[in-house]
Amino acid sequence: MLASNMFTSERSSEHRGTDDLLSAGLGRDGLRAMTPPAFADAAHPSTSELRRRAIWHNWRGIADLAPGGGFGELYGTLAAVPGREYSAYAKVPGAHQPHRVLVQVPDTFDTKKRCVVVTASSGSRGIYGAIAVAGAWGLPKGCAVAYTDKGAGTDYFDLDAQSGARANGTPGTLGVDADLAFVPDAPVNASGVAFKHAHSLDNPEADWGRHVKQAAEFALHALGEAMPDAAPFTFDNTRVIAVGISNGGGAVLRAAELEGDWLDAVVAGEPNVQVEGARSLYDYSTEAALLMPCALLHLKDLAQPPLRAQVEPLWTARCASLKAAGMIEGDDVAAQSASAYRRMLDNGWSEASLRAGVASAGFDLWRAIATTYASAYGRYGVGEHPCGYAFSAQSADLRPRAATAEERAAWWSDAAGIPPGAAVGLVDAKAALPDPGFAGLQCLRALNDGDSTDAQRVRKGIAEVRAGLPRRDLPVLVVHGIDDGLVPIAFSSRPWVAKAQAAGRDVRYWQVRHAQHFDAFLGFPDYAARYVPLLPYVYAALDRVDAVLDGTARMPADAVVESTPRGAGKPLAAEHLALPR
Repeated sequence: MLASNMFTSERSSEHRGTDDLLSAGLGRDGLRAMTPPAFADAAHPSTSELRRRAIWHNWRGIADLAPGGGFGELYGTLAAVPGREYSAYAKVPGAHQPHRVLVQVPDTFDTKKRCVVVTASSGSRGIYGAIAVAGAWGLPKGCAVAYTDKGAGTDYFDLDAQSGARANGTPGTLGVDADLAFVPDAPVNASGVAFKHAHSLDNPEADWGRHVKQAAEFALHALGEAMPDAAPFTFDNTRVIAVGISNGGGAVLRAAELEGDWLDAVVAGEPNVQVEGARSLYDYSTEAALLMPCALLHLKDLAQPPLRAQVEPLWTARCASLKAAGMIEGDDVAAQSASAYRRMLDNGWSEASLRAGVASAGFDLWRAIATTYASAYGRYGVGEHPCGYAFSAQSADLRPRAATAEERAAWWSDAAGIPPGAAVGLVDAKAALPDPGFAGLQCLRALNDGDSTDAQRVRKGIAEVRAGLPRRDLPVLVVHGIDDGLVPIAFSSRPWVAKAQAAGRDVRYWQVRHAQHFDAFLGFPDYAARYVPLLPYVYAALDRVDAVLDGTARMPADAVVESTPRGAGKPLAAEHLALPR
């Protein structure tokens, strides 16, 4: 275990009564509210206001809490969990920037049955970015839950105001406040916004496993602080289960590689994980950013949003750009979109993953991902992006401007870790009509395919994140939606599981039909009618590995789960899920 002096800016707080650990007192009704909890003073929110609002955003960004969606009825709970929180910064050896770690200790923690659930945020979210995954399962069972933002998160830095987030989430000023979570190495007079995932110079994904282990080590330290009479808490006397989804799922699989018996079981949902010989996230995301808008015009009956009438002109322009660049064939939109569609199928995409990818294409998520990951993989600093991208608050005409104090104050609670969002936009220096994003996307793609110095630099970073094998005899259960359109199963968990099982590792695999990547999108009626949520299967997987560790169950067999979409206007029922037994 790390010595306590390996953690800096340690804080602790109590959360009881109207401010519990799991929902900050909001409960299901408060989390369902269409607007976030308000700040009494928009430019100067309190620590408790920021925490409550961060929890609101992260629940809604991960789980389907809509009426009829089944949360709190068929699966999951939002019952109040009183307890304490402990937080700090931690830094892996050699890193430029720290990552946040946070531990929630429920009052019901049983020192005679010591358990820690360790997790990492999905996507690039802030420190509460896995509360709907690990917190919702572990806290009601009396387990402590340890979180890491895995070197990404919402600690944005305003280069104009020289202001960043402090340990408690409130804005602080460089040179005045000593506990800023992220201070970029930026040129004098740099303007705009910097954020950790893109500008830390660390390629944080390469250290995801070590971030998770440090979070678990901080949990043992925090438990010792919370219950000194029961100390020491060690990996030998405390059960540790790792769980995460998306990037968090990839992070816990990377943690599974680390030496030692510190980890007792792993559950990975829809993991962004890359093995040798499989396509990388950067490869398929840059392809999707370029081709998917055109390819989707070939398909009928796509889920909404996005509305077809709104996106079709932009997607038609993309087809023309691709044809002019020699990337697809065809003399009209129908032929061009069919060509783009066939090309994606030939490169390993399924029609199901393309259909589910419509939201990512409609919300321009592929470009946001590719831009940030190019910067991270290449370890580029502020102003160094090889394709000229930058990040800033923007005016109505998309011109960069200085952020307001109110915008800056809400970044820590409201942002998702990758712009655009929370009043921070993506600035594309190459944008030009009629297809504004095309030139920049060609540049991003060339970093994957080309031979330039920048391309070699980015590909070096991609090689650094390739996963190895989990520790022998470590129980691992992987859960993935077959229809996943953001982290397609064919490029991620399927090759990882195949490699691990071929090497004799104790890995089991649930592939869920009709599950895509974003449970939160099931709040849209058209998505709810077509897809089932993935979280129930993640919770069921946690139940199973917990029982395995108790000695009351065996690891399950691999399964293709034959779920059934509920259809339009119908509530989710147990028979729709067909949870493995």
